[in-house]
Amino acid sequence: MAFPRSSSVSFFTFLLFAVLINTAISSRVSSFIKLPGSIDESVSSSLTSYCESWRLAVETNNAGSWRVVPSQCVSSLETYYDKGQFDKDYSVVAGYAHAYAKTIKLKGDGKDAWVFDIDETLLSNLKYYKAHGYGSEPYNSIAFNEWVVQGTAPGFAASLKLFNRLKKLGFTIILLTGRDEVQRSVTEQNLLDAGYSGWEYLLLRGHEDQGKAAAQYKSEQRSRMVKKGYRLHGNTGDQWSDLQGFAVADRSFKVPNPMYYIP
Repeated sequence: MAFPRSSSVSFFTFLLFAVLINTAISSRVSSFIKLPGSIDESVSSSLTSYCESWRLAVETNNAGSWRVVPSQCVSSLETYYDKGQFDKDYSVVAGYAHAYAKTIKLKGDGKDAWVFDIDETLLSNLKYYKAHGYGSEPYNSIAFNEWVVQGTAPGFAASLKLFNRLKKLGFTIILLTGRDEVQRSVTEQNLLDAGYSGWEYLLLRGHEDQGKAAAQYKSEQRSRMVKKGYRLHGNTGDQWSDLQGFAVADRSFKVPNPMYYIP
């Protein structure tokens, strides 16, 4: 079918205009939205992004049981600690814990309690783990215990601040650690040197606790405190096994630790 010349010109002008508009819109949209070609591509496109996602999975317990930090993520963890993001993350958690603690009406009978873990919660073993690949090496109990008995682990600024704030509010402080009873003296002195004082209990593994999973051991210890009449309003720890099980606190606060996992 033939078209008049004027109609033909108008049609092609419209067609050219439509193509140009479509190209401009597509270009503008692509500058805002770029979808990955596949899930695998989005995960592997950036090592940094992968390691940050791995750390999130670890902290939220979605990674489940794991043994060592992936070797390709060692540099990412070094940056996480050395550039201050770890300290910021810890401070945020401590801030939420303090805000919650202030909402509790204490009975004034000395039975309103808060539980703290010690390693990677009150005391930092970062110096040890730096020398052992930030957790990328399998755990060596002999080497770690040699570090513990030196008694030089520093405290965390955020945890010391929270610790003192809770005491000021009137909470009884219970320290519950996976360290052995034979390490009581060095642990007490290390805590004092790091600025902590005034706790009511320091609970360590006795002979009868050897071989127990952390969650079982800590649940049993908390249960003993509850039977003594203590009301466990809060619990702060770096491992999920510090916080879960039975006789759990009313609120639990998981502080960051992507260097190791204790079931």
